Amino acid sequence: MESTNLTSVTEFILLGLSSQPELQLLLFLLFLMIYLMILLGNLLIVLLILRDSSLHTPMYFFLTNLSSIEVCFTSCVFPQMLVHFFAERKSISYSCCVAQFYTFLAFGIAECYILSVMAYDRFVAIRDPLKYLISMNWGVCRILAAGSWLGGFMLSTVGTVVTFQLTFCQDNVINHFLCEMPALMQLSCTDTSQAELIVQVFCIFTVICPVTFIIISYAHIIIAVLRIRSAQGRRKVFSTCSSHLLVVTLFYGTGTFVYMKPQSLSSPEYNKIASVLYVAFTPTLNPLIYSLRNKEVKMALRKLLGKPESASLLLSHPRVYVRKRLAQIDSLLFFHKFLF
Repeated sequence: MESTNLTSVTEFILLGLSSQPELQLLLFLLFLMIYLMILLGNLLIVLLILRDSSLHTPMYFFLTNLSSIEVCFTSCVFPQMLVHFFAERKSISYSCCVAQFYTFLAFGIAECYILSVMAYDRFVAIRDPLKYLISMNWGVCRILAAGSWLGGFMLSTVGTVVTFQLTFCQDNVINHFLCEMPALMQLSCTDTSQAELIVQVFCIFTVICPVTFIIISYAHIIIAVLRIRSAQGRRKVFSTCSSHLLVVTLFYGTGTFVYMKPQSLSSPEYNKIASVLYVAFTPTLNPLIYSLRNKEVKMALRKLLGKPESASLLLSHPRVYVRKRLAQIDSLLFFHKFLF
């Protein structure tokens, strides 16, 4: 008799960001612009790094992985979100919901790991800059990058199984703009305490450990910066570090707010705002913070656009040109590249 009271859910209804018709066009244009900026910014970074041999270094290798993850991460959400702004019935099939849940979680976890790998990369560069290129050889870099991707998909498999083993009854309306774990748990008509406990343990490996690596790395960066004699150099480095920390704090902070908070204290509206921040805001800022402010990336962009700055520099200031080229191949100065 108990089983007859349960209805098998074949689709979900996503309420989206707003139910007000007059806001749909505005939200569509806003998020379309954000999505295009994310795609153009991150794909441009990948293109520049692949084309320019001077950017074939561990730091830019990890940035390529970060940009690729950002493109995949946002593409799990934005196309459907944009379509739903004008759809009368914002439905998603059960199988599509599972697929979106799995890929979104996988790429999100992979980004958590790749950010911690980038922090570890800087830590190694600061700890022993003379042996940095030996310690972070291409074999190690590939293992760390592959581990980030593989860890994301493995843990996402666990999260997907835990979530979709819950029972969903007649109510199939999700107060969210995507199929995300907290929203689905609130929709379940069975006890979710065991699933919440698994999620808490799950978050330790995806949030606490990566954040610890990042804190350690930036602590060493700050100590190294305090040893710089030039006040202008210290200001430049602190400005860069503060920008990095702002984006990292926003990404991990909003993710922690959504996933580690008990479901009994969870608010759908606040969860949607937090999700927008790490789905749309941080992927937009990452290309600007990590790459497009870098002089080496700017030079690569000038080459791509057909503005060979090096030729004019060689003709007008040959000594400056020679010193610049020596500095680029000097491994002792590789630490400064990490501080932009």
